[in-house]
Order: sequence, then C-alpha cells, then structure tokens
Amino acid sequence: MTDNNNPDKKEDQNQEDKSQNTSALVQKIQQLGQANVPQAPDSNIHVLTIIGQVEGHVQLPPQNKTTKYEHLLPQLIAVEQNPKIEGLIVMLNTVGGDVEAGLALAEMVASISKPTVSIVLGGGHSIGVPIAVATDYSYIVPTATMTIHPVRLNGLVIGVPQTFEYLDKMQDRVIDFVVNHSNIKEEKFKELMFAKGNLTRDIGTNVVGKDAVDYGLIDGVGGVKEAMEKVNGFIGNQPGNQVIQ
Repeated sequence: MTDNNNPDKKEDQNQEDKSQNTSALVQKIQQLGQANVPQAPDSNIHVLTIIGQVEGHVQLPPQNKTTKYEHLLPQLIAVEQNPKIEGLIVMLNTVGGDVEAGLALAEMVASISKPTVSIVLGGGHSIGVPIAVATDYSYIVPTATMTIHPVRLNGLVIGVPQTFEYLDKMQDRVIDFVVNHSNIKEEKFKELMFAKGNLTRDIGTNVVGKDAVDYGLIDGVGGVKEAMEKVNGFIGNQPGNQVIQ
C-alpha cells in the first residue's frame, strides 16, 4: 500500500516539473534566442521555406545551409492530399543549387491544384528562379535580387561534344519552364542569361526588386501581407467557396 499524500514525493515531483520547464526554456533560448516563441494558430495555408542551397543527389558539407529536396517533396504531396490545407505560400531566400532537384521542386509546386503564391526574400538566384515563378502568383520584396545565369557543371567534365549538348538541353529545360510560368519573353530571358559585364565573375544578370516585375519575370512587388491577401483571394474564388447572393 502506497501513501499518495507523502509530502516528500510531491516535492520531488514539483522539482522534476520545474527542471523540465527550465530545460525547455533553455532550449528555446539556445535555438531561437528568446524565451517566448509566438505560436501560429491552426491555419488553412501551409508555408514552405526554401533557404540556402537546394541540395540534390550529392550531400553538401555540414557548414552549408541547405534545403534538401527529399524533405520538401513529401510536404508538397501532403499539401495536395490534406483537405484542411487550402493554399500554399513558398518563401525563398536561396542561392540556387542542384538544377534537377530545383526543377523537380518547381514542377511539383506548379502541379498542385490548390492556390499557390511565392515570395522572394533576400535572393532567389539561379535555380531559385524557376521555383519562384512556379506558383500561381509571385512576389518579390523591393530589396531582393534574382541572378539569372547559364547552367554550370561541377566535378569531372568529359571534353566531348555530347557534354555541351547535354548542358544545352538542360539549359533549354530551365528556359522553357520559366517562360511558360511567367510573363517574360524567351528572347529577353536569354538576353539576361547571356549578358556580359553585369556580373564580375560570371555571365548573366542580377535583377533587383521592381526590375524583375518590369521584365515580366515576377508578378508583383510585395511581401507577407500581399502574399496572404492574394492566396486568401484565390481560396475565396475556388469553386464551393464562393458566396451566392
């Protein structure tokens, strides 16, 4: 027979609870730099972040900040399958990365049946460009930049004509996707891609904020507020969500 009213046991339990709370608090401070973290309410909009370098078939060094495409693909499937999620916002601050992995993500985003909106924050460079334009509507903040340059290869390169034909075909895939999912003309996009003198150590163009909109690459200048308003507007216009008056 146990004594549930034992004061020593209650004191031990209270000390254990305090220790757990302190440990959780220390973890928050170590990871996020603050004690109280704001909690988002249950939402019908899923936010997907693509930051750092898009990691593909080759694992990058541990000091690189990466977004692993194999982590995002199941999330995109879940967004499509979950009836509680009615819209998707893609937030980008990426330097680019693996071309095939980036195109795979872009194709997945473009094929989602639910409303999608992207925001380019900081940068949406290289293969980040197709991902940014893959949504139903795209935004870029005024200070963000997008670098458009030709496809490059790392590692062993065999010096035969087939290698350059392969690169050319891969480049065409990127160009076709961007042209088909934005308002930029193919000639203009190629002009920006192969421009000389704009980048110090590369061929291409660095497009800033409103210039991306003027070229027809991005739909509008805006941030979180505009993106939330746009995706909620798309959701309201979905069949079954319209109010009959």
